[in-house]
Amino acid sequence: MQIMEQDFATAGSGAPSVSEDCARKALPERVPSHWRPRRHFSPARNWMNDPNGMVYLDGVFHLFFQYNPGGSVWGDIHWGHAVSRDLLHWQEKPVALASEPDGLGMIFSGGAVVDWENTSGFQRGENPPVVATFTHHDGNGVQVQSLAISTDGGWRWEKYADNPVIPNPGIKDFRDPKVFWHASSRRWVMVLAAGDRVHFYRSRDLKEWEFLGDFGEKAGDHGGVWECPDLFPLKTPEGEERWCLLVSINPGGPNGGSATQYFIGDFDGERFVPEHQEVRWLDYGTDNYAGVTWDGLQGRGDRRILVGWMSNWDYANKVPTEIWRGAMTLPRELYLYRDQERLLLGNRPVTEVQVARTLHSEGVLERGKVVQLPGGNALDLSISVGSAPELELEFLAGDGERLLLTLSRERGVLLLDRRESGWVEEGLGREIRAPLVHSLNRDSELRVVIDGSAMEIFVDGGKTALTAVFFSSEPLSRLAVLRAAGLSPAYSLYTI
Repeated sequence: MQIMEQDFATAGSGAPSVSEDCARKALPERVPSHWRPRRHFSPARNWMNDPNGMVYLDGVFHLFFQYNPGGSVWGDIHWGHAVSRDLLHWQEKPVALASEPDGLGMIFSGGAVVDWENTSGFQRGENPPVVATFTHHDGNGVQVQSLAISTDGGWRWEKYADNPVIPNPGIKDFRDPKVFWHASSRRWVMVLAAGDRVHFYRSRDLKEWEFLGDFGEKAGDHGGVWECPDLFPLKTPEGEERWCLLVSINPGGPNGGSATQYFIGDFDGERFVPEHQEVRWLDYGTDNYAGVTWDGLQGRGDRRILVGWMSNWDYANKVPTEIWRGAMTLPRELYLYRDQERLLLGNRPVTEVQVARTLHSEGVLERGKVVQLPGGNALDLSISVGSAPELELEFLAGDGERLLLTLSRERGVLLLDRRESGWVEEGLGREIRAPLVHSLNRDSELRVVIDGSAMEIFVDGGKTALTAVFFSSEPLSRLAVLRAAGLSPAYSLYTI
């Protein structure tokens, strides 16, 4: 463990990650290097999808993920592994959990927890055990729930000898366990996707599980299979506790393909009761899916930080990066806010992004103005839009390729048009529509983060969010103001 910690000591202090150094050199000429994000994690090579097992311990953010080491399309799924100290500079590590083709099968999605009180009895030495819960998927498609244990802080893993801990009850899509410690009942609770709903289980020791019940048969969107649930408490602006349940769904997203819905309500350790009936989406873009949150941050301001897979099952296997496929969103802070008496869930880039950025330019965006975008960096653009009726921006790349972004208070919508953005096959070339789920005011801000082939858009700190990938033949180089009705908004452009 000491050797691994020394090897990782420079991460977060400006050291290049695998993504922005070794992997860039490995790309053949047919894959433009500017597609690779610099501040979003992506594997050096091969396929990646859902984030898994995220846990924070000893100053290190561990990110595990669905990974096929044998190719750049979905296949023989293992758990890959990456680490960071600041959520922006990532180092890829060896595979953490390998599939078992002749045994219980591939390693599908799940979570991980720090067992501070050693309820599991897995502790060896001074380190609290870290216990991963995940789905085994065998050659017949049978899905069961299993454990893996790390006794050195999340670096090395061993599968539990008595797997599975929850057998399949006869449900085809029975997967993606996410576990947390429920303090008032002093039990571990698991939320698990089961077809068109989620199941709840509880345990004293993470090994023996009792079924509690389910949620979702008549709630939420059912345009596809439910996946990757997460359940956690957050404080309201008034300081009261509410529980938030995230459920990803594919297909059925508001702009086609994959997306993540959420519910706000109460949870008593056994039963979740939502306080609203309408469907609510965490992010209206096409490319934020299967997001779950880190465990282990309870002692660090009780932060609730999420990361999602930045792709969409409509085209994930076909995007033109070829050598590597899949990246993660920026890590995002989740919070509750009120708008016209409704309690809603927002998601904004973590504060580590603001700390890392450097001012490049600032000024006023008048109609016809063109701002040059610096190359070779991740960009963070902040625009003071207030309650203006309409703002239309054009992000240009090369000859004729563009992304068109419109924020309209009068129409109550945020629009991103990527139909002329370069590679637009497999349904990627579409206009993405996000209704403004909150009211704009005189202090409203539009924020656009651009990193390689990623664009993440936030209105008023993520009260409305839209995430999209794009693949222009050249890097975005210019920002043009097509319309700025009723205002000349100030802007600040940062590099990260």
